[in-house]
Amino acid sequence: MHQDYFEYDVIVVGGGHSGSEAAAAAANMGADTLLITMKLADIGQMSCNPAIGGIGKGHIAREIDALGGIMGKATDRAGLQFRMLNKSKGPAVWGPRAQCGRRAYAWAIRQELEAIDTLKMRSDMVKEILTDEAGETVTGVRTNLDKEFHAPSVILTTGTFSNGVIHVGEQNFGGGRIGESASHGITGCLHDLGFESGRLKTGTPPRVDGRSIDYSVMEKQPGDPDATAFSFMADDLPPVSEQLCCWLTDTTSETHEVLRTGFDRSPMFAGRIEAEGPRYCPSIEDKIDRFSEKDHHQLFIEPEGRDTHEVYVNGFSSSLPEEVQFEALRTVPGMEEAHMHRPGYAIEYDFFPPYQIQYSLETKSVDGLFFAGQINGTTGYEEAAAQGIMAGINAVQKLRDADPIVLKRSEAYIGVLIDDLVAKGTDEPYRMFTSRAEHRILLRQDNADLRLTELGHKLGLASQQRYDRMREKEQAIDVTRETLADTTVTPDQVDEYLRSVGTSTLDQPRPVIQLCKRPEVDSEELLRHAGIYDEVTEAPGMLSAPRLIEIDLKYEGYIDRQQDMVEEMEEKERWPIPDDFDYHALDNISKEAREKLSTVEPDNLGQASRVPGVRASDISVLMVLLKNEGVEPLPTDRDLDTVAGDGFGVSRETAVSVGG
Repeated sequence: MHQDYFEYDVIVVGGGHSGSEAAAAAANMGADTLLITMKLADIGQMSCNPAIGGIGKGHIAREIDALGGIMGKATDRAGLQFRMLNKSKGPAVWGPRAQCGRRAYAWAIRQELEAIDTLKMRSDMVKEILTDEAGETVTGVRTNLDKEFHAPSVILTTGTFSNGVIHVGEQNFGGGRIGESASHGITGCLHDLGFESGRLKTGTPPRVDGRSIDYSVMEKQPGDPDATAFSFMADDLPPVSEQLCCWLTDTTSETHEVLRTGFDRSPMFAGRIEAEGPRYCPSIEDKIDRFSEKDHHQLFIEPEGRDTHEVYVNGFSSSLPEEVQFEALRTVPGMEEAHMHRPGYAIEYDFFPPYQIQYSLETKSVDGLFFAGQINGTTGYEEAAAQGIMAGINAVQKLRDADPIVLKRSEAYIGVLIDDLVAKGTDEPYRMFTSRAEHRILLRQDNADLRLTELGHKLGLASQQRYDRMREKEQAIDVTRETLADTTVTPDQVDEYLRSVGTSTLDQPRPVIQLCKRPEVDSEELLRHAGIYDEVTEAPGMLSAPRLIEIDLKYEGYIDRQQDMVEEMEEKERWPIPDDFDYHALDNISKEAREKLSTVEPDNLGQASRVPGVRASDISVLMVLLKNEGVEPLPTDRDLDTVAGDGFGVSRETAVSVGG
């Protein structure tokens, strides 16, 4: 074989949501990339719920899309139903969600990857990470077929497959998903390189034949008639009449009694599973044990595709014996005759506590080795994909000898996710919620493209077409804001509408922009009643320009306060901490701070201030010491003109033009 068959710029191990985004990002940025996964047919597989998005998770999915990732495009192609969750609350916590066809989504991801010329794929299992003799720099991987593939950057996205063990009642067996083998060898290899590992668990519910369900006794949950696409590049979706419905039902007290009969054979209660599971997505047996006062729990019956009758019983995750799951399911209203395709199960797997990675997702002890996804202790497709795209970006940045891209907490939910992992760590599967983001009014899902597309374009990941579309949206907002400020409406034009929404009428003509600040006013409806909607400029994307301006106007005070908080934190983040800084030599900060900071190794004072156990007084001492050592603060903003860098034969022009 030719030597170049075994030589690459970036190797990605694992073809799940993290690996797919990592491989697409690296390859779209111009790197010769190899994706190695056990089964090519399972690339992009939705192991659990066939859905993308939700509260917090939808924000991340839109940010991945804004950077030029592939998750949003695949979601729009595979979507069965589209909804915006949390619409009864403020726009900062609205969460787009799409129910997807399981097979359609995986096929859409596969097609996105196969369209990238610089990406190659291989069906194989990686059993060893190759390094130099000192074990300090990655050089490639060795597979089960005893083939060595070499690259200066390797990204591990092993998901739940690393030493995975599946539990159903008293039975347990190796596997990364039901019917698929676990992967072995990588954990031991990483232990030899000095890494520490732990065990986590997750679970999944039974799958049921939809033809055996009586939907007439369940509550129908259709898609939104005004649903919007996940990808900023999509213009429309199937009308709601062509979308599939989900259904809502509940467990009963009888269901709970049946489930309790299996507790003595539960791997969780019997101690056969010792790993921590996701607190915010517990199994049904965990829910009825922890919330024994509740006599019912909601279940969502969700379709798996247009071409199958199989449905997903969301809310019924379980590792109880199969016969107990089956009997309990048949006590649920509408499921008295349910035919179970397969039982739910729990899976334990290896992860590596994320204090061992840098904010770039490169490991601290092995140069060029990156961890992304569940290997870092997260749960969820979106959290994994977010890490994947950032690992792919930073693997290429490293090859270009350019600075790593580290998103701030004030820039993206992706920044919140990675900062939480590295600074705080996790002893249970980490899941994103809007409550984790202190700047969530700034980080809305509707403005992800405005926040991140310019960066993605400079990196060579977001296409010129995407960038031009984003600029068109910016310009439409600016022009419309001027129009709303310069246009005056009279009482005759708007009083009828103002009375209908319960707000005071006008005593004289007023600029439209003043009325849009009122909480009761819907800007689009106001403009239509005034007969001036045609005068505003349309913006591409999910919301109109008047609606986007209205959100900013109504939350102006909150936005200003959050911006002040951002500036205060950014001042701390301008102070870099040298890589070799010896915290243990400091007697004038607390012992706990010395230990935590030595473990996390923050890049700057801002990151140091968010490490649990570090006090404000400790940060003040550190700042004085840095000044005394002659450390200078960095420039305020990231210089986008220098982001792309160069190196490994990829020119800046090429880097900016190869994005998808």
